[in-house]
Amino acid sequence: MNNSVTNTARLLWAGLRALLLLTVVTGILYPLAVTGVAQGLFHDKANGSEIKSNGKVVGSSLIGQSYNLPLKKGQETPEPDLKWFQPRPSNGLGTNSVNTQYKLILSGATNRSGDNGAVNGRCPKHAGEDTLCAWVVAAKAAVVKDNSVNGYTVQDVPADAVTSSGSGLDPDISPEYAGIQVHRVAEKNGLPAAQVQKLVDEHSDGRTIGFIGEPRVNVLELNIALRELVADS
Repeated sequence: MNNSVTNTARLLWAGLRALLLLTVVTGILYPLAVTGVAQGLFHDKANGSEIKSNGKVVGSSLIGQSYNLPLKKGQETPEPDLKWFQPRPSNGLGTNSVNTQYKLILSGATNRSGDNGAVNGRCPKHAGEDTLCAWVVAAKAAVVKDNSVNGYTVQDVPADAVTSSGSGLDPDISPEYAGIQVHRVAEKNGLPAAQVQKLVDEHSDGRTIGFIGEPRVNVLELNIALRELVADS
């Protein structure tokens, strides 16, 4: 009987020591080591790839933001603030009222196949309202209408102007989409179109390592530069 109690106590003490040791190693030392390496070598990424303007954090380079006008009475969907470069369409489930810059609770894609609503490979004018075709047709019409200003007419609308990304919160747009917004942004801000185009060119990034992904423009960084340009004008 005494041997049984002694053995049980010995096992419990060994288990307790193992628990304490593993708690210190995996719960304290390892997280501190990983945090230290991350802060030392990847400080920007470890802190959320924050973007600052005038000394304040205004967003992340990894998450898209909306640039809309305040909701008017009776409106359910806000109108875009056309003095800013606009991002890709966003998608998701649910909304929150706390942080309206990141209004969606769950992000996600449109979850529609490429031929959803199409007939013989084309989108009919009267496609069903809840189809990808209808969304694309409506988005394309809005892009052409908003950006055809001062004698400039939008001819080709890039795909990223009318569809959301897989995450639904893409922070980047293509240089082509930024390019068709130049004349409208210039007009709304009283700037020469050539000056705004130069801004786009300066903030356009090529493919990663020359072959990964697509050329892109970070919308938040571009709009921060635009604000600074308007302030200096």
